[in-house]
Formats: sequence, structure tokens, C-alpha cells
Amino acid sequence: MLRAARREPSAILLATQLAGVILYPFMEGNFAGRALLSVFGVVVLWLVLIAVAHSPASTSVGLLLGAPATVLLLVQAATDSDALQPYSAALEALLYFYAAGALIAYLLRDHQVTRDELFAVGATFTLVAWAFAYAFVVCQAADAGSFGAPRRWFELLFLSVTSLTSVGLSDIVPIRAFARSLIMLEEFAGLAYVAMLVSRVVGLTVMARRN
Repeated sequence: MLRAARREPSAILLATQLAGVILYPFMEGNFAGRALLSVFGVVVLWLVLIAVAHSPASTSVGLLLGAPATVLLLVQAATDSDALQPYSAALEALLYFYAAGALIAYLLRDHQVTRDELFAVGATFTLVAWAFAYAFVVCQAADAGSFGAPRRWFELLFLSVTSLTSVGLSDIVPIRAFARSLIMLEEFAGLAYVAMLVSRVVGLTVMARRN
């Protein structure tokens, strides 16, 4: 898996995150499940760092965020403590936003589209969704009523994905003002990302016809 991640990091990262969508509901019910959730978070985190290393962005910044987040996640796995979750979530949110920017730079650095860049399109989208979900975790820790009743990780990820895709199912809604601000920022990010992709596809198509 490590060799494949180095060869096509975006593809492996995207596949792992999508697998997490299926696995997360089974990881939140007991101590063993929550420990596995933290360990799975570490795996995804280091796949993110490999993807950053494959991009034009600085790997040092990724390591600066990823190393302490890894330590906090492993402590959470060992102790089943929720006290550290907001801190690890804050670091993960920053890392995921940074990685999303790194993959966008990776996508735009030339006029050739490789297979891994195609997977990077999806991986960037999931990175932004995960980043906002971790931001929601921090928001909820700061104000427990941000989303009504206290929400689990998978519920906040669900809210993030529905907001980023502009589906807006409204079964989980932001209550506090700052939580609503985060949702609005995510909706803007989703629209801007789609607009960027469309403009790039059109630009490459026009360029190909001219050539």
C-alpha cells in the first residue's frame, strides 16, 4: 500500500477516505471502535502527507501539523479520552486545508492531465469536506450548542459533505452564529471549486483545439 501511495498518492488517499465513509458508523459505538477510529485517522493523515509531498507545496509545513496531530490521535486511541479531540481536530483541519491547497497547486502546475491528477480532483474535494468536519468538531467543543444536540464525528462529516455539495438535507443544522458562518464558507468553497474545475476543463479543451 505504501508503494502504491507513493506512486499514485491521490488515488490511494481518495479510496481510503471513501472507505472511511463506510467504516466510520461502525467505529463510534465502543472503546475498541473509537480507538480504531483514531488509528484510522492516523493512516489517513499520513496519506495526506504523502500527497502533499507529491505536490509543489512544502512538506515541512505538513509535517509541522501532522506530527503533533498523530501523537494526539494515538493518545486518544490509548486512553479513549475526548479531552484531546478538539486539539487534534484543529491540527487536522489546518493540515487538510493546507493539503487541499497543495493538491489544487498540483492540478494547476502544468497543462497535462495524468491519471493521478484525475484522482486528485476527487481527493481535493474530500479533503475540504474532512477539513470543515474537523472545524465543526472544534466549533462544537467551543460551544456545545453550535449544532443543536452534541454531534458525533460521523454526523459532522455528513453535515460537511451535504453542505459542500449544496445538497442541504437540513436534518442537521447549525444553530449558533459562528457555526452558520462556517457552513456559509463551506458552501462558497464548494461552488468555487466546481467553478475552478469547469474553467480548467474549458481552458484545456480550447488549448487542445488550438494546438
